[in-house]
Amino acid sequence: MTALANRNCLITGASRGLGVKIAAAFWEAGANLMLVARSPESLETAARGLGACSGQRVVTVTADLRDPLAPERVIAATRNEFDRLDVLVNNAAVQGPIGSAWTNDPAEWQSTLQVNLVAPVALCCLCVPWMAGQGRGKIINLSGGGATGPRANFSAYATAKAGLARFSETLAEETRALGIDVNCVAPGAMDTAMLEAVLQAGPAVAGQKEYDAALRVRRQQGGALPERAVALCVFLASSACDDITGKLISAVWDPWETCTEHREDLAKTDIYTLRRIVPQDRGRAWGER
Repeated sequence: MTALANRNCLITGASRGLGVKIAAAFWEAGANLMLVARSPESLETAARGLGACSGQRVVTVTADLRDPLAPERVIAATRNEFDRLDVLVNNAAVQGPIGSAWTNDPAEWQSTLQVNLVAPVALCCLCVPWMAGQGRGKIINLSGGGATGPRANFSAYATAKAGLARFSETLAEETRALGIDVNCVAPGAMDTAMLEAVLQAGPAVAGQKEYDAALRVRRQQGGALPERAVALCVFLASSACDDITGKLISAVWDPWETCTEHREDLAKTDIYTLRRIVPQDRGRAWGER
């Protein structure tokens, strides 16, 4: 694969779960990588696991995105290693507090928004001028998990992901003329450390619906295959998806492989975006004026 040949890509949360799989796929597609995570040991393991590829580079930077200053340090380190940045993948996330919103620790709630929303926004804002200077760039934000509907007992996570989706749509409009494409990926529920946290919390705290869904994934009765999300990220990072921007795409449910055949529809409509449902959308006439 050479879809990302010679492209410099920054991936957060790259030492485990979906992040390490995205990194491996980008590497196989020919990219140079800046991998970001909290644990230097895990980062080193992830980098070693990529294998040898002639002419490619992999660099790591340890950063805890709970620290408001971390995004600036990450970009400074990336600028020190690469003369340009082609792709930013905001994958790092934390589950945050589980349980009714009013029972959550306020500090933990705010920390979840810092990692899942504020830090990705900061990274985007730091990268846009850099990408604009070279006339192109791709930003991929991992969303889902409550972005498109309420997610009881996971208010911090859902709020952050909904905010990230709307921010991505807004940033896409602001950067349309700069050659930068900004999209969100909903990867689907996977068997990760976050899913384990739901199971550990139990139905009394996480809610029966969330607990049962996590149990089905653990038993492989409906969990998303990470390969779909990984392939979508590679696709969105490639030149094949130039000018497709401002969309929230489900790796599991959307026929994203055919997106390039519908560029005009995607550019001129609100397909794959967040929106308010009005009575007419549900066949009701009482909302008309």
